[in-house]
Amino acid sequence: MDLATWLPVAWFAVIGFGVLMYVVLDGFVLGIGILAPFAEDERQLDVMMTTAAPIWDGNETWLVLGGAGLMTAFPPAYATLLSALYLPVLLLVVALVFRGVAFEFRFKAHRSRRLWSVSFALGSLLAAFAQGVILGALVEGLPLRDGQYSGGAFGWFSPFSMLTGVAVVSGYALLGSTWLILKTGGREQALARSLTRPLVVAVIAFIGLVSAWLPFLQSRVMERWFSAGHFWWLSPVPLLTLLVAVALWRSAAHPRRDLPPFLLTLALFVLGFIGLVLGMWPYLLPPSMTLWQAAAPTSSLGFSMVGLVLLLPVILGYTVWSYRVFRGKVTADMGYH
Repeated sequence: MDLATWLPVAWFAVIGFGVLMYVVLDGFVLGIGILAPFAEDERQLDVMMTTAAPIWDGNETWLVLGGAGLMTAFPPAYATLLSALYLPVLLLVVALVFRGVAFEFRFKAHRSRRLWSVSFALGSLLAAFAQGVILGALVEGLPLRDGQYSGGAFGWFSPFSMLTGVAVVSGYALLGSTWLILKTGGREQALARSLTRPLVVAVIAFIGLVSAWLPFLQSRVMERWFSAGHFWWLSPVPLLTLLVAVALWRSAAHPRRDLPPFLLTLALFVLGFIGLVLGMWPYLLPPSMTLWQAAAPTSSLGFSMVGLVLLLPVILGYTVWSYRVFRGKVTADMGYH
């Protein structure tokens, strides 16, 4: 393969990796926010939020990498995506900012602490929902004409995108509960364990609903999965998803297994991401914009790839280092200031 062929593929892999890292790393912080209303009191919520306090800022680096990579490597897709999904993307950005402000202000506030707790929960919920809506719109397919978005301001709105919005909320909540199992003990861990099994049921139910809906969508993902016998060679993905879900259900109730529930939840997200990529390939924006149609000039891709090769190890390095430094259980006597 020449550079014009494999550089877009390499950039697609980098952007996909960045998005996946954001989802699995910032996902549990959003999950903590979604689960905040279940906290028995403000002190318990303090512990829940402290588990993410040292690392949550760094997690969003991956979102920046994914967005900047899309703009750099695939500018037509970036422009089309922002035109089509302006409102849900705006909601996502505002919700993330709102969540970040609430996270910091809550630890400083006294009389208004409850208000910031509610704000943190609301920001997390809206950010997760917006991400699910964006995902649903991409799976369903955007109306394109000559490479340009041809829908209106609400072209992304559909029952399917609303379903995927709620599904992502439940998935992040599950990621948050299993993270709390890993990082806490005592009553915080007991709360997380009590929530995990119902969330496993909810996530599997949503996976089933989304999968059952796909055959009725005129989308690229549906075509890839259900035409020309593709389902049979793609079937290991749903089978592995079912096995992981069963293992997660069993490990969630085991009082001495703290790490497996979180790892199995991560595996669910990774399998879902693999299924999405297999369904979309080779389209960057289904149903008609491929990687190579959306790619920047080869010279631009090559030049920016040099910078990426230098930058990506740094991002990976400080991510691993920060999680290593702040490993272990979080207790009530630990604070964030």
